Amino acid sequence: MTQQQKRICTLPNLLSLIRILLIPLIVWAFLTREDRPLTVGLLVLSGLTDMVDGWIARRFHQTSDLGKVLDPIADKLTQTVVLVCLLTHQPLMLLPLALLVVKEFVAALLGLWVIRRTGQVNGADWHGKVSTALLYLMMGLHLLWQGIPEALSTGLILLCAGMILYSGVCYTLKNLRMLGFGKKA
Repeated sequence: MTQQQKRICTLPNLLSLIRILLIPLIVWAFLTREDRPLTVGLLVLSGLTDMVDGWIARRFHQTSDLGKVLDPIADKLTQTVVLVCLLTHQPLMLLPLALLVVKEFVAALLGLWVIRRTGQVNGADWHGKVSTALLYLMMGLHLLWQGIPEALSTGLILLCAGMILYSGVCYTLKNLRMLGFGKKA
């Protein structure tokens, strides 16, 4: 493991920590203040810090193994909390929420196994990025558009759920291949 991979105090890691600290503010804005624009603003701020920390990590060679773990934790905690908040108004949010929790649980277990066996920490693949983008789009629309038509709401939720499921299967297969199960890609 290189010295760079072992780094802890980097700007990208600090930005990931800030995203985690924004989560209680998002809950407060949505559930206590019932201020959807503020909730979306905090969610956008979280998303912007996510983009900036990734750019800084790559551009200035500040990637680290801690960052590869902390960044997705910040993302998934934020996504889970926003879905739970939206679940208070839209029961179908349970579907992407449940799939996200299962996907991340399986990915975490297999990912830890891969790390222990191979020493490799994997980053996000394209399907994970598309899944995340769709999820944020769907959540943002539901936060801003209280009267979203039921058909559009259901369609967006099902699209996100399908992409989460697809991404979960892809990551599971990738991790299993890295562990020596099945064919190598």
